Amino acid sequence: MNDPSWYSQPYPPEGASAAEGIRNQLGRPELDLLTILVRESAQNSWDARLGESAGPVDYTIDLKTVGPAHTSIWRELLLEGAPAGVDNFPLRESLRRGAVRVLIVSDRRTRGLGGPTRADNAVGPERDFVSFIRNIGEPRDTELGGGTYGFGKGIFYLLSKAGTVLVHSRCRTLDGGFETRLIGCTLWKSYVTAEPRGGRRYTGRHWWGDTSGEVVEPLIGRVAEAAAQRLGLPAFGARETGTTVVVVDPKLDGLEASEAADYLAETVAWHLWPKMISTDGGPASMTFSITCDGVRHPVPDPRDTRPLNMFVAAYEAMIGPDGSDLACMRPKRHLGRLGLAKRIQPPLEPTRASRMLGIEDMVHHVCLMRPAELVVTYHPGPKPPSVNQGYAGVFRADPSMDEIYARAEPPTHDAWNPQSLERPESTFVHTTFRRIGEALESLLSLGGVSRPGASSIALGAASSLFSGLVGGAWGIGGATAYSKPGSTASRRTVDSDESLEEAVRGSVVRSGSGESISGGDRGGVPTQEFSEALVSGQSSAIDPSAATGSAALARRPRVQYVGDPYYEDRDETSLLIQEFRLPVPGQQRVRVDLAVTLPGTGGRETDPPIGASMPTLIGWEDGEGRLYSTDVHVVEGGEPVWRALVRPAPDTMTEIGIKVEAVKAQ
Repeated sequence: MNDPSWYSQPYPPEGASAAEGIRNQLGRPELDLLTILVRESAQNSWDARLGESAGPVDYTIDLKTVGPAHTSIWRELLLEGAPAGVDNFPLRESLRRGAVRVLIVSDRRTRGLGGPTRADNAVGPERDFVSFIRNIGEPRDTELGGGTYGFGKGIFYLLSKAGTVLVHSRCRTLDGGFETRLIGCTLWKSYVTAEPRGGRRYTGRHWWGDTSGEVVEPLIGRVAEAAAQRLGLPAFGARETGTTVVVVDPKLDGLEASEAADYLAETVAWHLWPKMISTDGGPASMTFSITCDGVRHPVPDPRDTRPLNMFVAAYEAMIGPDGSDLACMRPKRHLGRLGLAKRIQPPLEPTRASRMLGIEDMVHHVCLMRPAELVVTYHPGPKPPSVNQGYAGVFRADPSMDEIYARAEPPTHDAWNPQSLERPESTFVHTTFRRIGEALESLLSLGGVSRPGASSIALGAASSLFSGLVGGAWGIGGATAYSKPGSTASRRTVDSDESLEEAVRGSVVRSGSGESISGGDRGGVPTQEFSEALVSGQSSAIDPSAATGSAALARRPRVQYVGDPYYEDRDETSLLIQEFRLPVPGQQRVRVDLAVTLPGTGGRETDPPIGASMPTLIGWEDGEGRLYSTDVHVVEGGEPVWRALVRPAPDTMTEIGIKVEAVKAQ
């Protein structure tokens, strides 16, 4: 063979597809290019898996700069015989700018791109090479696979500023051996060149490889391995198969390389988390690795990452006895399984990856997937009334429905569009969304999360007297003091030792009026009539003048809470913080009363079961930021605001009460 060189495809007499048309077949997706790359390339890797006996599919993305030792080799090999003109072949500019940046997507424990290398010979079932390199729009040949018509591979070209990729693959041959293949491909735009016999039109598709025959072929065997080694591409093991796709000069959407690596790692977690978990104690079905110039960027563990851990819980509910079957009645068809999980939680901090999916400060979404268990999209449901509440769901289509849902997907596989189908298939997809909506309606109305505009809590002045419930880290949290529109409620904790009259002195709400009465500030003690009205929720009928009594009792120390508790990150730990002040002058001793309430039970526990954790007081912080790490602390009463810092217990709601007593004079 000759040295590898470029071949540019002219239009044949019977016509061909222009490069622009192929590049545009992904349409105008809502997701960004890096996200589509993760989704499409991982889907290709999954569809090419060898099987369970071979172990999990290894999927890696490496952002790297071609080192000085290889840069000249890249120019020497990849510019040999290249088409003239930067406009028609921008790889020239990419390789001449200095450092060459590449994005490498690799999979192992996959079958590689095997089969014939010529499209006219690919008549059997083994045609991975021609499907990826030569042909466009071939139907999938993997039962219950993630792909459909193969348009998604265009993302590799769209992501490259030069429209160029190198494909390095190792596959099995018909005789049971191994074969390494290396080929370059450019997909840019059609053009016309001036030639002696007149102008000639080219499709804008180019291939780099062995041009000694009538069709450009990949480099094969030792020649391919030698060229890959010269280019610095990762090698294959002696009995290893798989594929490496090198995107030359990638578009990183304005991100620095390390920022792009972090984004890719998080994107992998959001879109591929079903492949990262195991429910039977065995290994996950895929492993993922993201690196940038040799530095590893960890992929978040979905079981330990909010709110992905909620989707994991919903998935486990879906495959277990708590899942529900969704069905269409007319025509009758089993659609799939649905699992739901709900939690009280602190507001989410949206990230670039979550915003790409429309998930901001709360999760109220159902993850849709086909039997291949690759995320299609996160379907939004009704929003809970508070950012401190959320739910997640997982719907997995029944295998018998896979073809129908696949046909409802666009080329980027990120939606189910019933309008793309004819009846009755469109009815099945419409009904799927209707059944999911019905399940969410039931969850929100009966499961402890109220529907917007509805109130499931009896309201009255007494509601402002009891402690807020705030969840622990990883999925449970948020202050929960609710009141009717037009009323105000000051958060207040009633200590177990404290009488109702003493509690009322700290905070009273007149429902509906918006007026807040502080019994202590009025210097009186509520009458029995006042207390009974408070307990019954009839505070609007109370005459504030009834709250009179001993002025001496009014000087007893008390706690005035400043706002609701909130979360704050301290040294990679989320702490729950309650601000307060002691309005009565004089030295006072404060301590905290912590308990947990399990979601949905309302029970209060101060003694944890064996092996369970409890919320822990970290300390007391003054207005200057000084932390006093003691269980009991002496504070001078007055206007300064103090903070109680608490480490919440996971998967519980934390109840905080602050107790105070006067320091007796010596």
